[in-house]
Amino acid sequence: MTQSSRDRAPAGRDSGRGAARGSGRDTGRDTGRGAGRDEPARPVSPRDADAAERLLSAGCLGVEGRLVQASNATLYCSIEDGGTAANCVYKPVAGERPLWDFPDGTLAEREVAAYEVSKVMGWGTVPPTVHRDGPYGPGMVQLWVEPDPDVDLVALSRSDDEAVRRMAVFDAVVNNADRKIGHLLPPGDGRVYGCDHGVCFSTEYKLRTVLWQWRGKPLTPEALEALGRVEAGLRGGALGARLGELLTAEEVDATRRRVELMLKHRIHPYPPEDWPAIPWPPL
Repeated sequence: MTQSSRDRAPAGRDSGRGAARGSGRDTGRDTGRGAGRDEPARPVSPRDADAAERLLSAGCLGVEGRLVQASNATLYCSIEDGGTAANCVYKPVAGERPLWDFPDGTLAEREVAAYEVSKVMGWGTVPPTVHRDGPYGPGMVQLWVEPDPDVDLVALSRSDDEAVRRMAVFDAVVNNADRKIGHLLPPGDGRVYGCDHGVCFSTEYKLRTVLWQWRGKPLTPEALEALGRVEAGLRGGALGARLGELLTAEEVDATRRRVELMLKHRIHPYPPEDWPAIPWPPL
């Protein structure tokens, strides 16, 4: 799934909230003009994680369309609460396709777990993400990040951009089995966000990514500091407790061991020898 307005289809009348407000390259910039409101609601930035989490957790979800290229049910929504508003992605558990290598009904919680790791690392790699009830039952709700259409994603994925390098470290921690080029979200402000983390945290080494340009290279001091924060959080800290609510004990332990190995060897990991190293299709 790519968070791009080019891939959105408007919701039909059976979408649970009526017809979509619009289609095409509607980025939701007028979202939040509620009934009887003279002024548009305040937008929420992904940089303001606390405000975004509050909105995503308590706001009223309105389904406006779906991301047509997604393999699982992925709905484009508006969300508003208390004068703040945004657009978001809602993935109901009921719309998850069964996978042979991940337990059924767990992808939404894995997405939230990836966000929790991202917060502790301190880089804001994953947009604010929560697990909550919605029009089609419980699922993952993530703040929408509109990528800059002028950014060449293929070139970005092959670059030495520091934000992309941070993402490579993050993917190694969460054991991301599906880092495609289209999962990079550069909003045009120098940051690069990542989406689609439902197939992370396997107990087996399944790192599959397009970001192998740093394989075997020394980790930066910044990366080692971030890994140290994750290790501390997993060893009796709040992160370990939170991941224990979202993953199995074995998956949490495997995450800790991956971090320990990275801190011990102090290099970016190499591709697995018994698992495809690049997702297909890579875009």
